[in-house]
Amino acid sequence: MDITFENKPNDLTSSPISESLLQKFDVSGPRYTSYPTADRFVEAFTETAYKEALEQRRVRSINQPLSIYVHIPFCESVCFYCACNKIVTKHHERSREYLNYLKKEIDLHLDYLGQKQVVNQLHLGGGSPTFFSDEEIQELFNKLKEVFVLSPQGEYSIEVDPRTVDEKRLKKLREIGFNRLSFGIQDFNPEVQKAVNRIQPFDQVASLINEVHKDGYDSINMDLIYGLPLQKIETFNQTLDQVISLKPDRIALYAYAHLPERFKPQRRIDNNDIPTAKNKISMLCLAIQKFLKAGYIYVGMDHFALPKDNLAIAKRQGRLHRNFQGYSTQPDCDIIAFGVSAIGRVGANYNQNTKQLVDYYDHLNHGRFPIVKGLALSKDDIVRRAVIMEVMCQGGLDYESIELAYLINFKEYFSSEMIQLQNFQEKDFVELDDSGIQVTEIGWFFVRAIAMIFDRYLQLDKNRTRFSKIL
Repeated sequence: MDITFENKPNDLTSSPISESLLQKFDVSGPRYTSYPTADRFVEAFTETAYKEALEQRRVRSINQPLSIYVHIPFCESVCFYCACNKIVTKHHERSREYLNYLKKEIDLHLDYLGQKQVVNQLHLGGGSPTFFSDEEIQELFNKLKEVFVLSPQGEYSIEVDPRTVDEKRLKKLREIGFNRLSFGIQDFNPEVQKAVNRIQPFDQVASLINEVHKDGYDSINMDLIYGLPLQKIETFNQTLDQVISLKPDRIALYAYAHLPERFKPQRRIDNNDIPTAKNKISMLCLAIQKFLKAGYIYVGMDHFALPKDNLAIAKRQGRLHRNFQGYSTQPDCDIIAFGVSAIGRVGANYNQNTKQLVDYYDHLNHGRFPIVKGLALSKDDIVRRAVIMEVMCQGGLDYESIELAYLINFKEYFSSEMIQLQNFQEKDFVELDDSGIQVTEIGWFFVRAIAMIFDRYLQLDKNRTRFSKIL
Protein backbone atom coordinates (compact mmCIF):
# COMPACT_ATOMS: atom_id res chain seq x y z
CA MET A 1 0.00 0.00 0.00
CA ASP A 2 1.34 3.45 -0.90
CA ILE A 3 0.93 6.31 1.55
CA THR A 4 -0.32 9.69 0.33
CA PHE A 5 -1.43 12.89 1.99
CA GLU A 6 -3.88 15.63 1.19
CA ASN A 7 -2.34 18.58 -0.64
CA LYS A 8 -2.06 21.40 1.88
CA PRO A 9 0.60 24.07 2.55
CA ASN A 10 1.80 22.44 5.75
CA ASP A 11 1.88 18.91 4.37
CA LEU A 12 5.05 16.87 4.13
CA THR A 13 4.42 14.97 0.97
CA SER A 14 1.90 14.30 -1.72
CA SER A 15 4.11 11.63 -3.29
CA PRO A 16 3.75 7.90 -2.73
CA ILE A 17 6.34 6.06 -0.66
CA SER A 18 6.83 2.60 -2.14
CA GLU A 19 7.74 -0.54 -0.24
CA SER A 20 10.89 -0.97 -2.34
CA LEU A 21 12.00 2.55 -1.44
CA LEU A 22 11.50 1.80 2.24
CA GLN A 23 13.45 -1.43 2.02
CA LYS A 24 16.34 0.28 0.27
CA PHE A 25 16.68 3.07 2.81
CA ASP A 26 15.76 1.14 5.95
CA VAL A 27 19.38 1.39 7.12
CA SER A 28 21.06 2.12 10.43
CA GLY A 29 22.12 5.68 11.12
CA PRO A 30 22.61 8.34 13.80
CA ARG A 31 19.92 10.70 15.07
CA TYR A 32 22.46 13.55 14.98
CA THR A 33 21.72 15.09 18.35
CA SER A 34 25.39 15.94 17.95
CA TYR A 35 28.13 15.71 15.37
CA PRO A 36 30.41 13.91 15.76
CA THR A 37 28.09 11.45 17.48
CA ALA A 38 28.67 10.27 21.05
CA ASP A 39 30.05 6.91 19.95
CA ARG A 40 33.07 8.83 18.60
CA PHE A 41 33.99 10.21 22.00
CA VAL A 42 37.42 9.11 23.25
CA GLU A 43 38.94 8.52 26.67
CA ALA A 44 41.84 10.75 25.68
CA PHE A 45 39.52 13.69 26.41
CA THR A 46 40.14 14.02 30.13
CA GLU A 47 39.08 16.10 33.09
CA THR A 48 41.97 18.46 32.30
CA ALA A 49 40.58 19.17 28.83
CA TYR A 50 37.16 19.88 30.35
CA LYS A 51 38.64 22.30 32.90
CA GLU A 52 40.41 24.16 30.09
CA ALA A 53 37.15 24.43 28.13
CA LEU A 54 35.35 25.86 31.17
CA GLU A 55 38.11 28.38 31.83
CA GLN A 56 38.13 29.47 28.19
CA ARG A 57 34.41 30.12 28.40
CA ARG A 58 34.85 32.13 31.60
CA VAL A 59 37.44 34.50 30.11
CA ARG A 60 35.70 35.04 26.78
CA SER A 61 34.03 38.43 26.51
CA ILE A 62 31.25 37.03 24.32
CA ASN A 63 29.81 33.59 24.96
CA GLN A 64 27.20 31.32 23.46
CA PRO A 65 23.97 30.92 25.42
CA LEU A 66 24.17 28.51 28.34
CA SER A 67 21.95 25.48 28.87
CA ILE A 68 21.95 23.04 31.79
CA TYR A 69 21.06 19.35 31.69
CA VAL A 70 20.68 17.25 34.85
CA HIS A 71 20.39 13.47 34.56
CA ILE A 72 18.43 11.68 37.27
CA PRO A 73 18.75 7.95 36.54
CA PHE A 74 16.25 6.36 38.93
CA CYS A 75 13.03 4.61 37.90
CA GLU A 76 10.61 2.59 40.02
CA SER A 77 10.14 -0.01 37.28
CA VAL A 78 11.73 -0.90 33.97
CA CYS A 79 10.08 -0.10 30.63
CA PHE A 80 11.14 -2.85 28.24
CA TYR A 81 11.71 -0.50 25.29
CA CYS A 82 14.00 1.85 27.21
CA ALA A 83 17.60 2.43 26.09
CA CYS A 84 18.37 5.21 28.58
CA ASN A 85 20.96 4.99 31.34
CA LYS A 86 18.79 4.13 34.34
CA ILE A 87 18.75 2.51 37.77
CA VAL A 88 15.56 0.60 38.61
CA THR A 89 14.78 0.74 42.32
CA LYS A 90 11.92 1.38 44.71
CA HIS A 91 14.30 2.64 47.41
CA HIS A 92 13.64 6.37 47.29
CA GLU A 93 16.23 7.05 49.98
CA ARG A 94 18.84 6.63 47.22
CA SER A 95 17.75 9.92 45.71
CA ARG A 96 19.00 11.89 48.74
CA GLU A 97 22.53 10.53 48.33
CA TYR A 98 22.46 11.24 44.59
CA LEU A 99 21.25 14.80 45.17
CA ASN A 100 24.13 15.43 47.56
CA TYR A 101 26.59 14.36 44.88
CA LEU A 102 24.87 16.50 42.25
CA LYS A 103 25.46 19.47 44.53
CA LYS A 104 29.14 18.51 44.81
CA GLU A 105 29.40 18.45 41.03
CA ILE A 106 27.69 21.82 40.72
CA ASP A 107 30.10 23.31 43.25
CA LEU A 108 33.09 21.97 41.30
CA HIS A 109 32.13 24.19 38.37
CA LEU A 110 32.45 27.38 40.40
CA ASP A 111 36.26 27.47 40.35
CA TYR A 112 36.47 27.02 36.59
CA LEU A 113 33.27 28.38 35.08
CA GLY A 114 32.68 31.16 37.59
CA GLN A 115 29.50 32.19 39.34
CA LYS A 116 26.30 33.81 38.13
CA GLN A 117 26.51 32.93 34.45
CA VAL A 118 23.12 33.36 32.81
CA VAL A 119 21.19 30.21 31.94
CA ASN A 120 18.49 30.26 29.26
CA GLN A 121 17.55 26.58 29.36
CA LEU A 122 17.34 23.92 32.05
CA HIS A 123 16.20 20.35 31.52
CA LEU A 124 15.87 17.53 34.04
CA GLY A 125 15.89 14.15 32.31
CA GLY A 126 16.35 10.52 33.17
CA GLY A 127 15.37 7.97 34.16
CA SER A 128 12.46 9.57 35.94
CA PRO A 129 13.25 12.96 37.47
CA THR A 130 9.97 12.76 39.37
CA PHE A 131 11.54 9.88 41.32
CA PHE A 132 12.90 12.76 43.41
CA SER A 133 10.52 14.13 46.02
CA ASP A 134 9.17 17.67 45.65
CA GLU A 135 11.52 18.77 48.43
CA GLU A 136 14.54 17.28 46.66
CA ILE A 137 13.60 18.87 43.33
CA GLN A 138 13.19 22.21 45.12
CA GLU A 139 16.60 21.78 46.75
CA LEU A 140 18.24 21.02 43.41
CA PHE A 141 16.55 24.00 41.77
CA ASN A 142 17.67 26.27 44.62
CA LYS A 143 21.25 25.00 44.30
CA LEU A 144 21.31 25.81 40.61
CA LYS A 145 19.93 29.29 41.31
CA GLU A 146 22.68 29.78 43.89
CA VAL A 147 25.38 29.22 41.27
CA PHE A 148 23.71 30.38 38.05
CA VAL A 149 21.35 33.17 37.07
CA LEU A 150 18.18 31.71 35.61
CA SER A 151 16.89 34.09 32.97
CA PRO A 152 13.28 35.27 33.51
CA GLN A 153 12.66 34.44 29.83
CA GLY A 154 14.28 31.01 30.11
CA GLU A 155 12.87 27.56 29.37
CA TYR A 156 12.88 25.29 32.42
CA SER A 157 11.61 21.79 31.74
CA ILE A 158 11.34 18.45 33.51
CA GLU A 159 10.43 14.98 32.23
CA VAL A 160 7.40 13.55 34.01
CA ASP A 161 6.38 9.94 34.46
CA PRO A 162 2.56 10.19 34.72
CA ARG A 163 2.55 7.20 37.07
CA THR A 164 4.57 9.10 39.69
CA VAL A 165 2.67 12.40 39.93
CA ASP A 166 -0.72 13.82 40.74
CA GLU A 167 -2.30 17.25 40.21
CA LYS A 168 -0.80 18.54 43.46
CA ARG A 169 2.74 17.59 42.44
CA LEU A 170 2.38 19.22 39.02
CA LYS A 171 1.22 22.43 40.64
CA LYS A 172 4.21 22.27 43.00
CA LEU A 173 6.63 21.85 40.10
CA ARG A 174 5.25 25.06 38.60
CA GLU A 175 5.75 26.84 41.93
CA ILE A 176 9.36 25.61 42.07
CA GLY A 177 10.07 27.31 38.76
CA PHE A 178 9.49 24.85 35.93
CA ASN A 179 7.53 26.31 33.03
CA ARG A 180 7.60 23.27 30.73
CA LEU A 181 6.66 19.64 31.25
CA SER A 182 7.39 16.59 29.11
CA PHE A 183 5.15 13.56 29.64
CA GLY A 184 6.33 10.10 28.66
CA ILE A 185 3.27 8.55 26.98
CA GLN A 186 4.57 6.24 24.21
CA ASP A 187 1.17 4.59 23.51
CA PHE A 188 -2.26 4.49 25.15
CA ASN A 189 -3.26 1.03 23.96
CA PRO A 190 -3.53 -1.36 26.97
CA GLU A 191 -2.02 -4.32 25.11
CA VAL A 192 0.96 -2.30 23.94
CA GLN A 193 1.44 -0.88 27.43
CA LYS A 194 1.42 -4.38 28.87
CA ALA A 195 3.95 -5.55 26.27
CA VAL A 196 6.40 -2.80 27.28
CA ASN A 197 5.61 -2.94 31.03
CA ARG A 198 4.31 0.62 31.28
CA ILE A 199 0.66 0.74 32.38
CA GLN A 200 -0.79 4.25 32.44
CA PRO A 201 -4.46 4.49 31.38
CA PHE A 202 -5.59 7.35 29.18
CA ASP A 203 -8.07 8.65 31.76
CA GLN A 204 -5.29 8.98 34.34
CA VAL A 205 -3.10 10.99 31.95
CA ALA A 206 -6.01 13.06 30.67
CA SER A 207 -6.86 14.13 34.22
CA LEU A 208 -3.27 15.30 34.74
CA ILE A 209 -3.04 17.16 31.43
CA ASN A 210 -6.35 18.94 31.97
CA GLU A 211 -5.11 20.23 35.32
CA VAL A 212 -1.72 21.23 33.87
CA HIS A 213 -3.40 23.50 31.35
CA LYS A 214 -4.76 25.46 34.32
CA ASP A 215 -1.40 25.78 36.11
CA GLY A 216 0.20 28.33 33.79
CA TYR A 217 2.85 26.20 32.12
CA ASP A 218 4.24 27.72 28.92
CA SER A 219 4.49 24.43 27.06
CA ILE A 220 3.46 20.81 27.49
CA ASN A 221 5.23 18.07 25.52
CA MET A 222 4.12 14.48 25.04
CA ASP A 223 6.49 11.71 23.90
CA LEU A 224 5.16 8.97 21.63
CA ILE A 225 6.91 5.95 20.13
CA TYR A 226 5.93 4.13 16.94
CA GLY A 227 7.15 0.63 16.18
CA LEU A 228 6.53 -0.77 19.68
CA PRO A 229 5.54 -4.43 20.11
CA LEU A 230 1.91 -5.24 19.27
CA GLN A 231 1.31 -1.78 17.79
CA LYS A 232 -1.08 -1.78 14.86
CA ILE A 233 -2.09 1.06 12.60
CA GLU A 234 -5.67 0.90 13.89
CA THR A 235 -4.73 1.04 17.59
CA PHE A 236 -2.07 3.67 16.99
CA ASN A 237 -4.66 5.76 15.20
CA GLN A 238 -6.72 5.73 18.39
CA THR A 239 -3.70 6.79 20.44
CA LEU A 240 -3.12 9.69 18.05
CA ASP A 241 -6.73 10.83 18.44
CA GLN A 242 -6.41 10.65 22.22
CA VAL A 243 -3.19 12.68 22.19
CA ILE A 244 -4.69 15.35 19.94
CA SER A 245 -7.71 15.60 22.24
CA LEU A 246 -5.37 16.61 25.08
CA LYS A 247 -3.87 19.48 23.02
CA PRO A 248 -0.20 19.30 24.06
CA ASP A 249 1.89 22.21 22.78
CA ARG A 250 4.59 19.87 21.50
CA ILE A 251 4.69 16.25 20.41
CA ALA A 252 7.84 14.17 20.04
CA LEU A 253 7.25 11.11 17.85
CA TYR A 254 10.16 8.68 18.06
CA ALA A 255 10.85 5.48 16.15
CA TYR A 256 11.44 2.52 18.43
CA ALA A 257 14.97 1.16 18.04
CA HIS A 258 14.97 -2.56 18.82
CA LEU A 259 18.55 -3.40 19.80
CA PRO A 260 18.26 -6.24 22.33
CA GLU A 261 21.92 -7.15 21.90
CA ARG A 262 22.80 -3.75 23.42
CA PHE A 263 19.93 -3.06 25.82
CA LYS A 264 19.05 -5.89 28.18
CA PRO A 265 15.42 -4.84 28.98
CA GLN A 266 14.55 -5.14 25.27
CA ARG A 267 15.27 -8.88 25.44
CA ARG A 268 11.91 -9.26 27.17
CA ILE A 269 10.21 -8.17 23.95
CA ASP A 270 9.25 -10.86 21.47
CA ASN A 271 10.87 -10.08 18.11
CA ASN A 272 7.77 -11.40 16.38
CA ASP A 273 5.69 -8.64 17.99
CA ILE A 274 7.74 -5.84 16.39
CA PRO A 275 5.96 -4.13 13.45
CA THR A 276 7.58 -4.33 10.03
CA ALA A 277 9.41 -1.33 8.57
CA LYS A 278 6.51 -0.76 6.20
CA ASN A 279 3.98 -0.73 9.04
CA LYS A 280 6.23 1.62 10.99
CA ILE A 281 6.34 4.10 8.12
CA SER A 282 2.57 3.78 7.75
CA MET A 283 2.21 4.76 11.41
CA LEU A 284 4.60 7.67 10.88
CA CYS A 285 2.68 8.87 7.83
CA LEU A 286 -0.62 8.57 9.67
CA ALA A 287 0.72 10.54 12.63
CA ILE A 288 2.07 13.32 10.43
CA GLN A 289 -1.20 13.59 8.54
CA LYS A 290 -3.30 13.73 11.69
CA PHE A 291 -1.04 16.18 13.54
CA LEU A 292 -0.89 18.56 10.59
CA LYS A 293 -4.66 18.40 10.18
CA ALA A 294 -4.98 19.22 13.89
CA GLY A 295 -2.94 22.40 13.37
CA TYR A 296 0.54 21.29 14.41
CA ILE A 297 3.67 22.44 12.59
CA TYR A 298 6.06 19.70 11.49
CA VAL A 299 9.25 20.99 13.07
CA GLY A 300 11.40 18.22 11.68
CA MET A 301 12.23 14.52 11.92
CA ASP A 302 10.39 13.69 15.15
CA HIS A 303 8.99 16.95 16.56
CA PHE A 304 5.67 18.75 16.13
CA ALA A 305 4.54 21.98 17.76
CA LEU A 306 1.55 24.28 17.76
CA PRO A 307 2.21 27.48 15.77
CA LYS A 308 2.50 29.70 18.88
CA ASP A 309 4.98 27.41 20.63
CA ASN A 310 8.60 28.65 20.77
CA LEU A 311 9.80 25.58 18.87
CA ALA A 312 7.56 26.36 15.90
CA ILE A 313 8.58 30.03 16.07
CA ALA A 314 12.27 29.06 16.05
CA LYS A 315 11.61 26.90 13.00
CA ARG A 316 10.01 29.80 11.12
CA GLN A 317 12.82 32.17 12.09
CA GLY A 318 15.60 29.78 11.12
CA ARG A 319 16.85 29.44 14.71
CA LEU A 320 16.24 25.74 15.14
CA HIS A 321 19.03 23.51 16.39
CA ARG A 322 19.55 19.97 17.64
CA ASN A 323 21.22 19.07 20.90
CA PHE A 324 21.34 15.96 23.07
CA GLN A 325 17.65 16.37 23.98
CA GLY A 326 16.49 16.73 20.37
CA TYR A 327 15.32 19.90 18.64
CA SER A 328 16.00 23.09 20.57
CA THR A 329 15.13 26.77 20.27
CA GLN A 330 18.70 27.85 21.02
CA PRO A 331 21.34 27.40 18.31
CA ASP A 332 24.92 26.53 19.24
CA CYS A 333 24.39 26.74 22.98
CA ASP A 334 26.95 25.49 25.47
CA ILE A 335 25.52 22.71 27.66
CA ILE A 336 26.70 22.10 31.21
CA ALA A 337 25.71 18.53 32.09
CA PHE A 338 25.35 17.18 35.61
CA GLY A 339 24.78 13.62 36.75
CA VAL A 340 25.78 10.10 35.86
CA SER A 341 26.22 9.55 32.06
CA ALA A 342 25.26 13.18 31.29
CA ILE A 343 26.66 14.64 28.05
CA GLY A 344 27.64 18.29 27.73
CA ARG A 345 29.22 20.68 25.29
CA VAL A 346 31.50 23.65 25.98
CA GLY A 347 32.82 25.53 22.98
CA ALA A 348 34.24 23.09 20.43
CA ASN A 349 34.33 20.27 22.96
CA TYR A 350 31.97 17.45 23.96
CA ASN A 351 32.20 15.71 27.33
CA GLN A 352 30.48 12.78 29.02
CA ASN A 353 30.32 11.70 32.64
CA THR A 354 30.86 8.13 33.76
CA LYS A 355 27.86 5.85 33.32
CA GLN A 356 28.49 3.95 36.57
CA LEU A 357 27.03 5.40 39.75
CA VAL A 358 29.83 4.07 41.98
CA ASP A 359 32.46 5.69 39.73
CA TYR A 360 30.48 8.94 39.65
CA TYR A 361 30.49 9.07 43.45
CA ASP A 362 34.18 8.12 43.62
CA HIS A 363 35.26 10.94 41.30
CA LEU A 364 33.35 13.52 43.30
CA ASN A 365 34.60 12.15 46.63
CA HIS A 366 38.11 12.92 45.39
CA GLY A 367 37.16 16.39 44.14
CA ARG A 368 37.34 15.43 40.48
CA PHE A 369 34.95 16.07 37.62
CA PRO A 370 33.39 12.70 36.67
CA ILE A 371 34.44 13.10 33.02
CA VAL A 372 35.48 9.80 31.41
CA LYS A 373 35.46 10.69 27.72
CA GLY A 374 34.72 13.40 25.22
CA LEU A 375 36.01 15.01 22.06
CA ALA A 376 37.81 18.16 21.01
CA LEU A 377 36.37 18.98 17.60
CA SER A 378 38.64 19.55 14.62
CA LYS A 379 37.94 22.23 12.01
CA ASP A 380 36.52 19.54 9.73
CA ASP A 381 34.21 18.37 12.53
CA ILE A 382 32.94 21.91 13.03
CA VAL A 383 32.28 22.48 9.32
CA ARG A 384 30.47 19.17 8.93
CA ARG A 385 28.47 19.76 12.12
CA ALA A 386 27.21 23.03 10.67
CA VAL A 387 26.18 21.34 7.41
CA ILE A 388 24.47 18.39 9.11
CA MET A 389 22.57 20.66 11.50
CA GLU A 390 21.39 22.87 8.63
CA VAL A 391 20.09 19.81 6.81
CA MET A 392 18.45 18.33 9.91
CA CYS A 393 16.94 21.58 11.18
CA GLN A 394 16.30 23.82 8.18
CA GLY A 395 15.90 21.18 5.50
CA GLY A 396 18.70 22.58 3.38
CA LEU A 397 21.46 25.14 3.16
CA ASP A 398 23.02 27.90 1.06
CA TYR A 399 26.56 27.20 -0.08
CA GLU A 400 27.56 30.83 0.37
CA SER A 401 26.64 30.98 4.07
CA ILE A 402 28.83 27.96 4.83
CA GLU A 403 31.64 29.28 2.66
CA LEU A 404 31.69 32.67 4.37
CA ALA A 405 31.49 31.21 7.86
CA TYR A 406 34.22 28.59 7.42
CA LEU A 407 36.33 29.95 4.52
CA ILE A 408 35.90 26.98 2.22
CA ASN A 409 34.70 26.34 -1.31
CA PHE A 410 31.67 24.17 -0.59
CA LYS A 411 31.59 22.14 -3.81
CA GLU A 412 35.32 21.49 -3.69
CA TYR A 413 35.39 20.66 0.02
CA PHE A 414 32.44 18.29 -0.34
CA SER A 415 33.16 17.06 -3.86
CA SER A 416 32.56 13.37 -3.10
CA GLU A 417 29.44 14.22 -1.06
CA MET A 418 28.01 16.20 -3.97
CA ILE A 419 28.32 13.09 -6.17
CA GLN A 420 26.36 11.06 -3.59
CA LEU A 421 23.72 13.80 -3.37
CA GLN A 422 23.08 13.48 -7.09
CA ASN A 423 21.80 9.96 -6.44
CA PHE A 424 19.39 11.38 -3.85
CA GLN A 425 18.36 14.04 -6.34
CA GLU A 426 17.42 11.32 -8.79
CA LYS A 427 15.25 9.79 -6.05
CA ASP A 428 13.63 13.22 -5.52
CA PHE A 429 14.96 13.42 -1.95
CA VAL A 430 16.84 16.69 -2.55
CA GLU A 431 16.98 19.53 -5.04
CA LEU A 432 20.40 20.83 -6.03
CA ASP A 433 21.20 24.08 -7.77
CA ASP A 434 24.06 26.59 -7.97
CA SER A 435 23.08 28.22 -4.66
CA GLY A 436 22.45 25.29 -2.35
CA ILE A 437 20.70 22.11 -1.24
CA GLN A 438 17.01 21.74 -0.41
CA VAL A 439 15.40 18.64 1.09
CA THR A 440 12.18 17.80 -0.74
CA GLU A 441 8.86 16.90 0.84
CA ILE A 442 9.43 13.18 0.40
CA GLY A 443 13.07 13.64 1.41
CA TRP A 444 12.01 14.64 4.93
CA PHE A 445 11.19 10.98 5.58
CA PHE A 446 14.85 10.15 4.95
CA VAL A 447 16.56 13.28 6.27
CA ARG A 448 18.86 11.21 8.46
CA ALA A 449 20.09 9.34 5.37
CA ILE A 450 20.78 12.67 3.65
CA ALA A 451 22.70 13.98 6.66
CA MET A 452 24.72 10.76 6.80
CA ILE A 453 26.36 11.68 3.49
CA PHE A 454 28.28 14.46 5.27
CA ASP A 455 29.35 12.27 8.22
CA ARG A 456 33.03 11.62 7.58
CA TYR A 457 33.31 9.06 10.36
CA LEU A 458 30.36 7.09 9.08
CA GLN A 459 31.58 7.12 5.50
CA LEU A 460 34.92 5.72 6.63
CA ASP A 461 33.35 3.20 9.00
CA LYS A 462 30.81 1.06 7.18
CA ASN A 463 29.95 -0.90 10.34
CA ARG A 464 26.75 0.99 11.17
CA THR A 465 25.04 -1.62 13.31
CA ARG A 466 25.73 0.49 16.42
CA PHE A 467 22.88 2.78 15.35
CA SER A 468 19.12 2.37 15.16
CA LYS A 469 17.27 2.10 11.84
CA ILE A 470 16.35 5.49 10.38
CA LEU A 471 12.69 4.48 9.85
